[in-house]
Amino acid sequence: MGRSKILTRDHIYNLIADGQTIVISQQRVLRLDSWLEKHPGGKLTIMHMVGRDATDEMNAYHSARTLKTMSAFQIGRIEGTWTNFTPPIRGGTFARREENNPLKLVADEAPYDSIGTDGEADTSCCDLKRDPQCTRSRSPNLSKVTPISNPALLDKPNTTTLTVPSITHTTSPASVVLPLNPTLYTPSVYTDYAVQHEIDRDLKAYPSIDIATQRRITLRYQELHRQVKEGGHYNCRYLEYAKECSRYSIFFALFLVALKQQWYLASAVFLGLFWHQIMFTAHDAGHMGITHNFKIDTLIGIFVADFCCGLSIGWWKSSHNVHHLITNQPEHDPDIQNVPLFATSPSFFKSIHSSYYNFQFVWDRFADVAVQYQRYTYYPIMCIARFNLYLLSWLFLLSNKAPRLGAASWTRPTELLFMAGYWYVFGYCLLWKTIPTWSLRIIFVLVSHMITMPLHVQITLSHWAMSTADLGETESFAQKQLRTTMDVECPAWLDFIHGGLQFQAVHHLFPRVPRHNLRRVQILVREFCKDVGIEYKILGFVDGNKKVLGRLGEVGKQVELLVQCQKHMAETGESGLAH
Repeated sequence: MGRSKILTRDHIYNLIADGQTIVISQQRVLRLDSWLEKHPGGKLTIMHMVGRDATDEMNAYHSARTLKTMSAFQIGRIEGTWTNFTPPIRGGTFARREENNPLKLVADEAPYDSIGTDGEADTSCCDLKRDPQCTRSRSPNLSKVTPISNPALLDKPNTTTLTVPSITHTTSPASVVLPLNPTLYTPSVYTDYAVQHEIDRDLKAYPSIDIATQRRITLRYQELHRQVKEGGHYNCRYLEYAKECSRYSIFFALFLVALKQQWYLASAVFLGLFWHQIMFTAHDAGHMGITHNFKIDTLIGIFVADFCCGLSIGWWKSSHNVHHLITNQPEHDPDIQNVPLFATSPSFFKSIHSSYYNFQFVWDRFADVAVQYQRYTYYPIMCIARFNLYLLSWLFLLSNKAPRLGAASWTRPTELLFMAGYWYVFGYCLLWKTIPTWSLRIIFVLVSHMITMPLHVQITLSHWAMSTADLGETESFAQKQLRTTMDVECPAWLDFIHGGLQFQAVHHLFPRVPRHNLRRVQILVREFCKDVGIEYKILGFVDGNKKVLGRLGEVGKQVELLVQCQKHMAETGESGLAH
């Protein structure tokens, strides 16, 4: 039998309990322990798939040739539809259990595994915090909240109505009217309700997260993926990159001409425009969306990102790959972990631990102040965001996160060499040897970096305004991506300004599709969304910015209420809660 033997759910559970890296793909059970440290996309991307059916994720991120090599890691097969466990990196805990009793639950067992012998979900032992088989979602313990005896309280300022799911199994949440008056809650309970409010909103707005519905969406997405392949949309149109290179060359030539004429301000502007435009190609190469060849695209990425722009493509891939798989999850997506300057979710109020940085983002008094005003500081901070990317790039290359084994082992020393080359050219030859005074050097650096601000706005635009709610492990890959990502509408002749980032929702569904084909694939995605009942979110650039600012303002208002909760408790010692 060997690799074709059928493995039971309990057997797979126990393998994970033993610390093995088990991933399901196309009915195959893969043990990826030996591949973990060699994976070119980083080990965290694999760790987030442990215990899950990662068929759609693996097909989206890998070529057919790469997928064939996965058979070397196969240890068995499964029958039927797999119901996901929660990966250990996301808080799932596994303790060995008897394999002849699939309903036997162990203390602290992770989630999503209440499965009967017939493979159907058994909701009789549903875990309120983790089990998505229950249609209820996470909610605070309502029994601890002091009942509201005075109806007039509902008319007070800072009062709103939340819909909180009942503790029983139900297909629709039971309405519980509770005022968001800061004197009625501890900060912790208030945060729970703020998080729950977003979960409720998504449960109402999107298709049900029950297994049957999500399975239908998955099958339709797989059909869509076949359409994309058969339509030739993975074929790169190299003529478009010839046009791109012409534009990059013009900006770089204008930078050199202005520099020679000692028009330092104009020179800085053209250099910034060169950086802004050429980084789109680094993004394409990082996703292997140009030649689809790992070595060639990686070399293109290193040349563009490391040498031309001073940013590590390896750091970007490490961070960005995780972002794509677990988009907008506060504890896991590094792209939204910006506390204390920004917070896009009330989950950050509880000082979350980042699984990417292995670091505690502490919510402190500075965050209390900064986040309240984040809608006003957003654009100024985006102007200087590039400096933070320099820091993150060097920290990555000098850390243990940079690949040292496998097919990507050569990339770290190559990146270090090219990054050193960037700083020699930019720092020594340009700033020190060419620009004559310190004041001009400072102005040159600030202007050239501020010109790239639209790029940082574009990067955040498609996600910061979208949901950060976790609807559980049953949610399909396609629904998760479309729920947390939006596209930006613009005419085709302006595509070069956005560099493909205006099609982020399409790109998240098909990250390896060359960006010059995304507009064509967008038509297919619109049809898919209509078929499965998922909203395809698309706004114009101005309206998208308004939505981001609105989201930042919404969370800022929540922080204001949180601070009021803290002040009330400090002054009175009361919280309106029964203890």
